[in-house]
Amino acid sequence: MGMGMSHEAEGAGAIYFAFRGRNLLVLTDSVAGPRLPDEAGWTALALAPLRINEVGEGLSVRGMVVELAESVEAPAGAAFHGLRGLHGVLDDELYRMAGRAVQVMEWDRSHLFCSRCGTAAERVEGELAKRCPACGKTDYPRITPAVIVRIESGDGSRVLLARGPQFAPGVYSTIAGFVEPGESLEEAVAREVREEVGVEVAEIRYFGSQPWPYPHSLMVGFTARYAGGELRLQESEVEDAKWFGVDDMPLVSPPLSIARVLIDDWVRSRGGDPATLRAFDGSGIRRPE
Repeated sequence: MGMGMSHEAEGAGAIYFAFRGRNLLVLTDSVAGPRLPDEAGWTALALAPLRINEVGEGLSVRGMVVELAESVEAPAGAAFHGLRGLHGVLDDELYRMAGRAVQVMEWDRSHLFCSRCGTAAERVEGELAKRCPACGKTDYPRITPAVIVRIESGDGSRVLLARGPQFAPGVYSTIAGFVEPGESLEEAVAREVREEVGVEVAEIRYFGSQPWPYPHSLMVGFTARYAGGELRLQESEVEDAKWFGVDDMPLVSPPLSIARVLIDDWVRSRGGDPATLRAFDGSGIRRPE
């Protein structure tokens, strides 16, 4: 579990994920630390929702996702926070639920009307879907698959990391990109690597996956071996790319994404300790103690 609050303290009722835009309302008035409102706490806040939905089934806690107007101010004893900054503040299950909740909210407000005929869409009872009462078109929450890959040198002694123009200063990560229509995941890996850094890869192997609610992706992780070519950067996507050894690693992301999991796994395989990696935490550089 992540550090911070646990859903066990919230009681048996529903937990409320209330968003203004993509920022989550967190209660800060407890000596026990930040928490999310339960049913009684939500009622006490007396905030008027634009829309409210269940987060979904298959979870140990019932969750309700609430969309608030952009003009809503945080009540006393509460504050709005971006999801990235709440990693390690919410416990792991609540954090995953929050990621699911924001995607349900985005889907709901972007499918108010049928995209085929313009009729107001209706929720389908017992299913996370919306259906047009006029033409019958049914829409489900959108998931956009993306691939992310760790590329190792032929002998495994180095790893290829890159940084995009939008990255925090000095931070490098693994290479990622969206899957295009008609592609397999492995084909997407090879294409993205070729396009972004100009090299060929082989031995593409599945590593793991992660739901990524920024805004509605599923990140599918792979490992691969360098198979040839010189580094040639796609400047619109990649600002720099370099080969790094375990003893000269750059700044990396905090342990939030599968990118960091891929990097940590490689560092361990080379006899290193991921805890010694310097990481950027979103507000500044967090160096190992």
